Amino acid sequence: MTDIKSPAGWIPARGKRRLIALVSAALALLLVMAACTAIVELPEPEPVIDDLGRPVVITGVPRRIVSLAPANTEIVFALGLGNRVVGVTDWCNYPPEALEKEKVGAFYPPDIEKIVAMAPDLILASDIHRHELIPTLEERGLTVFALGPQTLGDVLESITRVGQITGRERSAANLVSNMQDRIDYVKAQTAQVEYRPRVLYVTWHDPLWTVGRNTWIDDLIEIAGGANIFSDDIDGGTVVEIESVVFRNPEVIITSLWAFDWATSEPLLTGTDASKNGRIHRVDDDLVQRPTPRLLVALDWFAHYIHPEIFEAPDDN
Repeated sequence: MTDIKSPAGWIPARGKRRLIALVSAALALLLVMAACTAIVELPEPEPVIDDLGRPVVITGVPRRIVSLAPANTEIVFALGLGNRVVGVTDWCNYPPEALEKEKVGAFYPPDIEKIVAMAPDLILASDIHRHELIPTLEERGLTVFALGPQTLGDVLESITRVGQITGRERSAANLVSNMQDRIDYVKAQTAQVEYRPRVLYVTWHDPLWTVGRNTWIDDLIEIAGGANIFSDDIDGGTVVEIESVVFRNPEVIITSLWAFDWATSEPLLTGTDASKNGRIHRVDDDLVQRPTPRLLVALDWFAHYIHPEIFEAPDDN
């Protein structure tokens, strides 16, 4: 084997193989170092569809959350994310810890500049914000995810989605499972009832607002063993004439706190079976009208008012 020449002099043939090995190792090391310093392009996160049908890209796990609706705030806290909330609306009053969070103004419209200054990496909005507020916030480069559930099933799905985009999938799954268990229990108790009383829910009285099908309140009435008197005629919530209520003759009337005094004193309702039999009741608006886990408390009250022979009154209202 022939000797080779290096800058330091002649290398015996027997060292040729060792030199080649050393050079190869050095080249391999340089390639590894180059690879480590190269910019790696990660795939874009898959968008998540919000309740408005909008694809929203959530980059990383949100650490600074602003909630623009009381229901959103309740869901976030229920998932154990209270320490990540940096801003809520003036109307966010539950849980009590929400009252300690910095306020961004009214439910609609909030203070946009204050929201921007909070530098949130996730804003949870509502369907009421779709036309003006959401586009404005997105123009500022902020990530906005909207919740707008209509039915009780939608509420469970909203909780699941919030868990998905905040890294709390397991907490959301457990919460939804517990809620579904309670719903199934009440449904099983009322599945075989011989009679379903006619029920009216009063959201507001001036003008008279109520709800029909495709609403979580209609679901509550049905699961609790009642029959919503407007389920066949109304889709969603709307204003109705009191004469239409009298014609349908509800046997149970459940109202918001604000409408109870009106319902118990309105002369046109005195002829209804609900008034005659003293079956006009009220439930805290926040329990009934917010799409949150506390709808289960509302369900317990609905079940008690509609079928007191089956369900006792809950401990708290």
